[in-house]
Amino acid sequence: MENAVLQFLLNDPVGAFLSATPIVKFNLIVMVLFGVIFFYQIVFFFIGIVKGEYRYPKAKTLHHYAYFIAAHNEEAVIANLVRSIKQQDYPQELIDVFVVADACTDETARAAREAGAIVYERNDLARKGKSWVMDYGFERILREYPGVHEGFFIFDADNLISPEYTRIMNDAFDQGYMAATSYRNSKNFGSSWISAAYATAFLREARFLNNARMICGTSCAVSGSGYLISAKIVEGMRGWQFHSLTEDIQFSTFCAVHGVRIAYAPAEFFDEQPVTFAASWKQRMRWTKGFYQVFFTYGGRLVKTLFTRRHFAAYDMLMTVAPGNLITLISILANGAFLVVGLLSHGFLATDAELESCFESIIMTLFTLYQTYFVLGLLTTVFEYKHIHCPQRWRIVLNLFTFPIFMFTYIPLIVAALFLKVDWVPTPHSLALTLDDVVGEAS
Repeated sequence: MENAVLQFLLNDPVGAFLSATPIVKFNLIVMVLFGVIFFYQIVFFFIGIVKGEYRYPKAKTLHHYAYFIAAHNEEAVIANLVRSIKQQDYPQELIDVFVVADACTDETARAAREAGAIVYERNDLARKGKSWVMDYGFERILREYPGVHEGFFIFDADNLISPEYTRIMNDAFDQGYMAATSYRNSKNFGSSWISAAYATAFLREARFLNNARMICGTSCAVSGSGYLISAKIVEGMRGWQFHSLTEDIQFSTFCAVHGVRIAYAPAEFFDEQPVTFAASWKQRMRWTKGFYQVFFTYGGRLVKTLFTRRHFAAYDMLMTVAPGNLITLISILANGAFLVVGLLSHGFLATDAELESCFESIIMTLFTLYQTYFVLGLLTTVFEYKHIHCPQRWRIVLNLFTFPIFMFTYIPLIVAALFLKVDWVPTPHSLALTLDDVVGEAS
């Protein structure tokens, strides 16, 4: 296999391909396909390194915003988020904080009110999920505060935001963007190898995907929370019309199809990550199922947009929602099946050289994936080190080796999510930290 690949890459690719055995041809096709479709992300990575963070000119106008927070049994964390909003380096008369306490059985509503939020209580057990909470809350805000707010910030109850967050996002909004996402950091990098891996993935997404997209002049993608949408979009929809398991990615894909450019601004907020593998599996199962929903709903429209309007954002989102790891899985399964069948045939269906090639291909695929994720984790850690707030330095080093393992677990996830029924289930949050607690951990 190695000789065929080297010949393919360096000497005579056509001759190597034509003379190769079927399984080697298959492996070469998979290798080239995977490299071609995701090569742009390598380019993005280098752009993120060379160009640094995207910056905006200072806004000419201070706009009026509403912070929208969906909360389900978040008594432990909701007040700290509201207080971090109330402590913004931005005129408080231009900020309103709305919390929708959704089917809560604790004191979330009381804690939010005492912290200074306007609280709506919702008890619709038939329509569960953040998207329905957003639809309910937006409808009430538009009805009770008509024409007041120019944009809506979307946050989860466990988040915290830096003091300059609103000001930086306002700089982006003042440039005329209808939506903008921000820099997603983590409250609990050091809690476990799971939370450290999540944190690394989100740091990479901010600096080396969304930041690079912004520099290149294409559209970004919102993710979970920490994003801003124009009131014109909400008013046009009369609420919120994205109800898949991943309403954020559905909204991003909708924007890519309709030519709405989502901006990125280096405004930092902090998110609480799952600590256990079981909690992570459940959350990422919902994400993966939601990606399938978006892919099957918008895949055709993304392809059409790509060819008719030639918007790179459509291709980017197609690669984001498409189950790319299926290519890796298919490669491993194909080589594994050929190896097993060949061994059972005792040389009748496959030669020793072909069997050796299959085994080498499986090992090389896994090694290359591990190596790729290791490099991504290493470079993200090096260039974003100042954003990692973790008192255990050994955890940061260990994460370089466990991050690829965490990313490997997406491979069985894409299979399980394809066949299993997945419902929206809230992720519990209990890490009652203030912004000073999080940032202070680094010192």
